[in-house]
Amino acid sequence: MFKVIKKEGRARRGEFQCAHGGVVQTPVFMNVGTQGAIKGGVDAFDLKDLGCQIELSNTYHLHLRPGDDVVRQMGGLHRFMRWDGPILTDSGGFQVFSLSGLRKIKEEGVTFASHLDGHKIFMGPEESMQIQSNLGSDIAMAFDECVENPATYEYAKASCERTLRWLQRCKVEHDRLNTLPDTVNPRQMLFGINQGATFADLRVWHMKEIAKIDCDGFAIGGLAVGEPTEVMYEMIDAVEPHMPEDKPRYLMGVGTPSNIIEAVARGVDFFDCVMPARNARHGKLFTWQGAMNIKNAKYKLDEQPIDPECDCPVCRKFSRAYIRHLFTAEEMLGMRLAVMHNLYFYNKLAQRIRDAIDADEFENFRKEYSEKLARRI
Repeated sequence: MFKVIKKEGRARRGEFQCAHGGVVQTPVFMNVGTQGAIKGGVDAFDLKDLGCQIELSNTYHLHLRPGDDVVRQMGGLHRFMRWDGPILTDSGGFQVFSLSGLRKIKEEGVTFASHLDGHKIFMGPEESMQIQSNLGSDIAMAFDECVENPATYEYAKASCERTLRWLQRCKVEHDRLNTLPDTVNPRQMLFGINQGATFADLRVWHMKEIAKIDCDGFAIGGLAVGEPTEVMYEMIDAVEPHMPEDKPRYLMGVGTPSNIIEAVARGVDFFDCVMPARNARHGKLFTWQGAMNIKNAKYKLDEQPIDPECDCPVCRKFSRAYIRHLFTAEEMLGMRLAVMHNLYFYNKLAQRIRDAIDADEFENFRKEYSEKLARRI
């Protein structure tokens, strides 16, 4: 299912296998298709061309529309969106967190108002597992509470304890659902989520406790939600020694290219972030020399590709001048091409990290690119 095949320092080179697709090479960046689609007009077949290994969709959004029951009747999310590789579904916990003014948290679960029409919805550990089972994803994430930073120590502690109890309930329900004869994906895996805000002792306690539960992998959640970058790295450093060596490690919702390089150096295997697609839709593109804004006037007559070092389908065919024109003219093609480039860049970044670890060159790669990719050109 998962094995570490090479290490350089704490950086891990691994292989992961699940019900759909071949062997996933890690570290891996998961491409975010929240509602079963990458925002910007990119479909499942495009993802193959862009080097995507794992697609990520969201429990909360698909539950609201078209409805997880509809996806189940359509044969599951893989068949629905025509993606034959692995899919991870986020539990909905972060979306509930983002609806802070519209939710009420109790031991049973969370009651909140739909952001679409305001109707009341209840979601707890069992409901989250049932929705994700209907979607048929390869990896289901446990239902958790993502605490806002900064949080008080008392609230973060109570939240950690509740998230632990919720994980125990998730595990029981997940195991039950996988044994049902009509389950969409009886080989669905379950990942637990570490919480604890920015309190290292809570993070460590929570990680030790959830590691006692037989999950297929473990994630670090509740980071990149407003705390300084260095604090995020401190939390990873605190938690990583207590994460099982033989299970995948996933840093949720992170992040910039530099964040990914630095987290790999701290022992993380899985990443996801909306940043590459979201930035692309606003003309902010990643290159191997740093980030650029394609809308700038200086690109009006620029015949170069977005990145001369990039071999993505966009850079092989189109100029900066043309893509800038598409954005200026508000043509949808501009967003699509920009999203394709940024996703390819992130997938290529993960590949180059893997290649560097294979060659015992990761630390040199980190020294060259961690700072370079954080700058603007």
